[in-house]
Amino acid sequence: MKKEFSISNDKVLMNFSTRYCNNFESLLESEGFRRVLSVYLKRSEKKRTLSYRYLIKSLNTTEISNLREDITKIFKWLTIIDVKEVIELNPRYSELLSNKEEFINVIEDFYLFWRRLERYTIVQNDKISQGLAAMNFTEANSAFEKLILKFYRKIEQNVLGRTPQVFRQITAGGNCSIMINKLLWPIPNGYELLEDINFIDCILLEPPFITYPKKNTRNGMFSEVYDNPLKYTHINKEHWFCYPAKVGELIAYIYFHRDFMNHGITLCNLFEMATREECRGRRPDIVYVFGINDGEELKTVFYDDEENNIMLGYVNYSDEIDYFGYMKKMILTLHNLIMIKRGYLPIHGAMVNVQMKNGKEANVVIMGDSGAGKSESLEAFRTLSEEYISNMNIIFDDMGTFKEINGEIYGYGTEIGAFVRLDDLAQGYAFREIDRSIFMNPDKINARLVMPVAPYSQIIKGYKIDLFLYANNFTDITENDKAIEYFNNPEDAIKLFKSGPRMAKGTTTEEGLVESYFANPFGPAQKQEATDILIDRYFKTMFDTNVKVGQIKTCLGVKGREQEGPREAAIELFNIIKEL
Repeated sequence: MKKEFSISNDKVLMNFSTRYCNNFESLLESEGFRRVLSVYLKRSEKKRTLSYRYLIKSLNTTEISNLREDITKIFKWLTIIDVKEVIELNPRYSELLSNKEEFINVIEDFYLFWRRLERYTIVQNDKISQGLAAMNFTEANSAFEKLILKFYRKIEQNVLGRTPQVFRQITAGGNCSIMINKLLWPIPNGYELLEDINFIDCILLEPPFITYPKKNTRNGMFSEVYDNPLKYTHINKEHWFCYPAKVGELIAYIYFHRDFMNHGITLCNLFEMATREECRGRRPDIVYVFGINDGEELKTVFYDDEENNIMLGYVNYSDEIDYFGYMKKMILTLHNLIMIKRGYLPIHGAMVNVQMKNGKEANVVIMGDSGAGKSESLEAFRTLSEEYISNMNIIFDDMGTFKEINGEIYGYGTEIGAFVRLDDLAQGYAFREIDRSIFMNPDKINARLVMPVAPYSQIIKGYKIDLFLYANNFTDITENDKAIEYFNNPEDAIKLFKSGPRMAKGTTTEEGLVESYFANPFGPAQKQEATDILIDRYFKTMFDTNVKVGQIKTCLGVKGREQEGPREAAIELFNIIKEL
């Protein structure tokens, strides 16, 4: 990124390596301040806000450029002198400044507009920085935030003639800072447009990080194409970034357009970031390009590039894909397709290593499609942990892999984080995790929370499976029923697991009782023939090695049982683990 500032799709990118503001004068004279004020005035004009009407009446102009120049000049003076002196200097501003209450409302409205933008600061790590000089990466964002707060408070103090009695030390600088770098890797033919795109080296988050994507559900399945979709496209490389991720044992280069910066940054809470040393000179297993503006209808496709041994994902630019599910699930689809090719079985579910206070230990996998109650059952485990458990390690929260090693089945994870529904978490849990979480549309249905849950070394260690349960979220438990039932043979188990039934919970556009192949539309559904062979083999091995295979009734799709259902199932599961 060469430009010092950009604003697009309510996202502000400030390039500290090109320009760094360290005093009021440099702030007010910056391109960034001019652009933000212009956008604020244009939106205020469109809405005909009270602040806008007061400004045009007091300054006797409707020209945006004139309003911007007047406000900038007034702000500059108010950082040094008070209202009376400003009016003495220029009596033209007397009408605007004489009504202090109205003018404070203008300041507050502009400040609130700034704070509602998603603000990202960027430092280029591969060249001597002119704007930032030798300032430390983390200190730069902290100092900039202090400058914004000091600027806001100084102006209000000089308008009111007194200091505020209550100071709120809120995030007013960047919500997030990233350090970027050029990275060389052997780019094959057909991928040239990805050359010279900046890689993210380091991320500094200011939690709670709250974003408002335009969508809050995902629709349909990713489909396969048989020609490289990058061949005939063009991009502005200055508008793109790459997050290098470790997805299970694989390396993925995830390229995203700046308008989807919030989704790219959220990846740091979900997938371990690969280091520069791990990426330099290395061709990745996965390449994912998210947000190419190719002018075509919505495309969510993947291409198996056997010649270059790369699994390529491609999603073009659209408001429809402004939901983190499109970022996360395509990455997992690409991972799963590679696992199937290698003879491993992808599992859409949650796995936990439970260590009881009585010394018993078990590795439990709960499988099910989106909204079936996998993560919610784990949260029920967590809330009961003080009473029953001495330690609980999450191996995967959404997607994992089964591998057959020496005649036994082991489970491995893909993600270090969890992408969970806010609605289904235990009351108050989200607030306990607020200091490290990323929130998405917290005021809407299917509000989501992305938080780290396990270290990378833990998820790739490999744990022998003891219990493998299908998450049944649609069957209520009557008085004499049990929440957990076992299968006596692999055929009956395969029948349920393959059909993948669940009650849709609003995580996708589906409604009612629906089915999906092996409860996993992210790889197995696209490669059913190859997955059928793996399912038969792995289920036979599990029954031969006495792995308990059954179903767990989470009741998450039963109205009124969303909280109590997973809790009851968790208690029953604890009792089973005690007896293992």
